[in-house]
Amino acid sequence: MDETQTISDRIHEKMDQMTRAERQLALSILENYPASGLGPLAALAKSAQVSVPTVARMVQKLGYRGYPDFQADLRDELGAIAKGPIAKHETWAGGAPSEHILNRFTDAVIDNIRNTLAHIDPAAFDAACALVADRKRHLYIVGGRVTHTLAEYLFLHMQVIRPNLTHVQSTSNTWPHYLLNAQDGDVFVIFDVRRYENNTLKLAEMAAARGARIVLFTDQWRSPVHRLADITLTSRIIVPSAWDSAATTMLLTESMISAVQTLSWDSTRDRMQELEEIFDKTKLFRKFR
Repeated sequence: MDETQTISDRIHEKMDQMTRAERQLALSILENYPASGLGPLAALAKSAQVSVPTVARMVQKLGYRGYPDFQADLRDELGAIAKGPIAKHETWAGGAPSEHILNRFTDAVIDNIRNTLAHIDPAAFDAACALVADRKRHLYIVGGRVTHTLAEYLFLHMQVIRPNLTHVQSTSNTWPHYLLNAQDGDVFVIFDVRRYENNTLKLAEMAAARGARIVLFTDQWRSPVHRLADITLTSRIIVPSAWDSAATTMLLTESMISAVQTLSWDSTRDRMQELEEIFDKTKLFRKFR
């Protein structure tokens, strides 16, 4: 069994091999993942409206000997989601090899990238880029306490590529003003990684209620926002540090920027040329002649 996979990853990987009842159970688990499988086996079966043997069979299809082993991994994932910076640091400090941090950190990031790309759905990524590129839809970009830096980076590039967009500031007291203009079919790109922010979930709920489409950038455990998202893009984020890595999420973000730019290159090129003329007039950049 691949130890880098979450149970959610395994469920999605095995979905095509499941019976109708097993798929019903799998979707029930994913609705409130990972907490949904922490109760008794019979309670999970009742909640999903399937039989107890169906739960036992699906757990085995996921590679577990039985329900207790399945629950043990769920508890580990729940603990991982809740870890603060000190706990993350202690995890690495206790088992870290003696090689230089540059090598250890780089190896971890490369592993994160490999695992992320192995589990991402290219069709879902393309669909997300198409939504972001659609100029008929107003685009809102949202980050959190830390992820606001990724949101700002995406917003800066989207300003060049397309009009009709808004950077939603991370302070929740300003959100009602942004939501006032949100309409059915608009697109919200939301960044939310562990420890997931309650304010971000509330914003997503209000945006979804107004008919907005949601593209979520999150981690391997998936923010609660994923239950509202039309498309969820997950990244591996664990590195030998008290903080999680944004490198893989940045890779997906920059890949999206490249894809959206390509989808609308003619108009993007015109906007770039106009922007360069403005830069020249303002003398923002030094010219070497």
